[in-house]
Amino acid sequence: MIEILHLRNDLEGLRSAISRKKFQCDLDALVELDRKRREAISTAEQARAGQKAVNNEMSQLPKGSPEFLAKVAEMKELAANVKELEAISKQADDAFQEAFMTVPNIPHESVPDGKGEQDNQAISTWGSLDGDSPNAVPHYDIPWFDQMIDFPRGVKVTGAGFPFYVGEMSQLVRALINFFLEEAGKNGYEEVHSPIVVNAESATATGQLPDKEGQMYLDQNEEVYLIPTAEVPVTNFYRDEILSAEQLPVKRCAYTPCFRREAGSWGKDVRGLNRLHQFDKVELVKWTHPDESFDELEKLRADAEGLLQELGLPYRVLLICSGDIGFPHSKQYDLEVWAAGQKRWLEVSSCSNFTDFQARRANIRFRGEDGKPKPVHTLNGSALAIPRVLAAILENNLKEDGSVKVPECLRKWYPKDTIGG
Repeated sequence: MIEILHLRNDLEGLRSAISRKKFQCDLDALVELDRKRREAISTAEQARAGQKAVNNEMSQLPKGSPEFLAKVAEMKELAANVKELEAISKQADDAFQEAFMTVPNIPHESVPDGKGEQDNQAISTWGSLDGDSPNAVPHYDIPWFDQMIDFPRGVKVTGAGFPFYVGEMSQLVRALINFFLEEAGKNGYEEVHSPIVVNAESATATGQLPDKEGQMYLDQNEEVYLIPTAEVPVTNFYRDEILSAEQLPVKRCAYTPCFRREAGSWGKDVRGLNRLHQFDKVELVKWTHPDESFDELEKLRADAEGLLQELGLPYRVLLICSGDIGFPHSKQYDLEVWAAGQKRWLEVSSCSNFTDFQARRANIRFRGEDGKPKPVHTLNGSALAIPRVLAAILENNLKEDGSVKVPECLRKWYPKDTIGG
């Protein structure tokens, strides 16, 4: 959540900042809810103070005296009044907090204005797009593709978007995961193996709730969600904790399967590996000092880019505009790999700075030089999402004989030059 002082001290500035994003919220109604909340809290506190004063007066009177008995009767009335006012105060606070959770994060000043993805800015490109892939075809049109990535049996067992990876393809997926994790370790990220289900508090802390409730799979009996990304459990690792300034930045990486309903998706975008309901991903997460978070974002992006360069896959970096940036995001880069067979860009990573938005919701703080707890800044980035990386490898490295050249960096875990054919 944003700092409440933005609402109280700079309403017009907050209104202007939020208007840059695609999300809507009624700030005037929120201001009124805040007024009612503070008024209700003040009234309840005054009633408690009055109750305490009468209790002190009663303690000075002889027990059983007419004056004492009168105070007892008064105390009963005061107690009932305090209970009623506390209930009103809680209702007012709950109403405010529910509305406050719908306010998106403020975009950083370096985020370009725009209405949607068409206004995102390509700020850099790496690698040759078509010259090195003369045999490229869409990965789902490679003759042996369906033998190694079995969609029909996945549909039979679970449903659309849940394929089986078979034999050598399963080994190649595992090689990618191992490569991503090992490189993250070299870059200073400590590996964790996290839960793949989270409670509503965790999803709310990172901003998936209430923004993306319809995109997550919910176990209604246990009231837990399958994670859309390891960002959710890993960021919540320090929920309700205070770090020391000396610990920052804390850097973690995690491999998990990820689950997304992807409601409303259709057409060519969902063919093959382009868009799945279950997919594997390695995530990088940072908790940083507020003064260093945007520098750490650039380092995070460089860590993700380094993987694509090692794989030899052409890619571009997009600076996401204000109209396309996510609900909890302050600044976001997307890395898109070039799929030579489809002749299109596929997003394989988002690298984002959430400033103190997630930390306030999760109550993750550090002690500054003055000893007072302050919110950290949180960041995360995909490094990387497996299916689209795999699609780009298959398309960009397809040889004339029908086999696919395996990137050299994966040979430690996949000791063959090629796959398929």
